[in-house]
Amino acid sequence: MHTIDWIDDAVVIVDQTRLPAEAVHLRLTTVEALVDAIRRLAVRGAPALGVAGALGVALAVRQHSDPAELHKAVRLVAEARPTAVNLARGVHRAAAHLPSFDAVLAAALQLRDEEILNSAEMARRGADLVLELCGPSPRLLTHCNTGGLATVVEGTALAVVFELHRRGALAGVIASETRPLLQGARLTTWELARAGVPHRLAVDSAGPFLMARGEVDAVILGADRICANGDVVNKVGSYAHALGARAAGIPFICVAPETTVDADTPSGDKVEIEDRGAAEVTGTTAPPGTAAVNPAFDVTPAALVTAIVTDRRVWRPAPPPR
Repeated sequence: MHTIDWIDDAVVIVDQTRLPAEAVHLRLTTVEALVDAIRRLAVRGAPALGVAGALGVALAVRQHSDPAELHKAVRLVAEARPTAVNLARGVHRAAAHLPSFDAVLAAALQLRDEEILNSAEMARRGADLVLELCGPSPRLLTHCNTGGLATVVEGTALAVVFELHRRGALAGVIASETRPLLQGARLTTWELARAGVPHRLAVDSAGPFLMARGEVDAVILGADRICANGDVVNKVGSYAHALGARAAGIPFICVAPETTVDADTPSGDKVEIEDRGAAEVTGTTAPPGTAAVNPAFDVTPAALVTAIVTDRRVWRPAPPPR
């Protein structure tokens, strides 16, 4: 199952807002429909957003013959979400072939195919690294969702988990629920169950305590942007897990494709962190009118990152924990 693809002149995605209750595919034929799907997280995850951005350019070419309207539509896709670098990169890669629809679509499908290969390479490199750092049968903690739902197939950090499971070299996984939209509880547990990986679900704030209690051998998660200095921008809650890992003396590993490394952004304090508004936090539990702060991402300083695994390399920004 591809999380995102081009089928019969439309972008087809798995609607991640409907999981785990039902697996529904959405057929998106306009730029506006795709942008809406991106903004409401029907499609999400840095690599999947890169493919969505590239395919969005193909939709724009089909939808607009006027050059001004075409470029406006392309910009709308690129700016649909600000933090993940892959979205704008996917748009720019496909837009380099404008105005030819065939060339734009070919570039977008090439990116899709590259992300599939990237997942396999990250799985191999990451599994080797985890076994090197942790020994056989590690117990891992992961945050948010980094499986095939965040890419095209397999994933980033969860691709490593699946590879360790295939090797018979994994004791189990703790998935943190990932407030406020519960991507860990809704999506990661769904993917782990489908793959037959032994797992447990924990509230986000339990992670550092579970590490301190000796129930976790390493933290492994993805990234929405990796800065030039090794700072990792990822789903909010990641920084707390990094602090917990450092205090417990266990590895903190980030897995993401090389396309997520942003050499043009020197450090995490230069990244625009998306705030998704109060409604996701207050819901029906807080008194009406309660103000909230809702950063979708946080920044883990490079000094807390044991290793960054991409499809091309293993980068070690910080010395190994003692």
